[in-house]
Amino acid sequence: MSRSHLKLASWNVNGVRSIAKKGFFEWLNIEKPDIVGLQETKIGSDQLTAEVMAPQGYLSHWSHAERKGYSGVAIYSREKPLSVQEGMGIPQFDREGRVLAADYGAFLLLNIYYPNGKASEERLRYKLEFYEAFLKYANRLRAQGKRLVICGDFNTAHKPIDLARPKENENVSGFLPVERAWMDRFVDCGYIDTFRLFNSKPHNYTWWHQVTRARERNVGWRIDYVFTSVDLASKLSGATIQANVLGSDHCPVCLELSV
Repeated sequence: MSRSHLKLASWNVNGVRSIAKKGFFEWLNIEKPDIVGLQETKIGSDQLTAEVMAPQGYLSHWSHAERKGYSGVAIYSREKPLSVQEGMGIPQFDREGRVLAADYGAFLLLNIYYPNGKASEERLRYKLEFYEAFLKYANRLRAQGKRLVICGDFNTAHKPIDLARPKENENVSGFLPVERAWMDRFVDCGYIDTFRLFNSKPHNYTWWHQVTRARERNVGWRIDYVFTSVDLASKLSGATIQANVLGSDHCPVCLELSV
């Protein structure tokens, strides 16, 4: 990209049509991020309007799930990527519209909506298989010389500091030992949790249970992240969680970097 200083935002919007009515485009106009990765767009290609596809100053790219009103990811970008690819090339995962890779030259952005494992043992298995496939995919891209920025809803709180009630959730998908062990392995492979590079304090969350009005009490989980490969470490200048931004049960997470 031609810009030397970039602001990247990632947000699980829990339905792009829903959040469009709750201030998304106003937020976009105020924050003016250079790139935005959205997860859980819940929209089909036949439902995209001009407003949603091309807000002023942005291009967009989409990956849709085969199942209607489910999953899906999108990337908004001020500058056109060199290329954009959907999926990891694995049909069982790609049919759920969870992966978009956009090449900006200086780095490759992977915008990912990782599966939720809470519904059943089968979905937990699917989530763990997705994790394994993704790590191989990411490492393969790095072996090709790509510098990676990985954003999205990982659906796992990594450490006890990353959720309000760790003890009560040790047997709940999203904080299971097996999920957290994968996060450890992911970090050990050379990926940086950018928020924790700049902020080591507790009570920083990105998702709150809506039914229990947990957000009002800040009883949350930090499950949305921006990671980078270690070769971008010197380029990072800030990472934040915008917990005050409403409209979804998740909030935006942001990264600033120079490339």
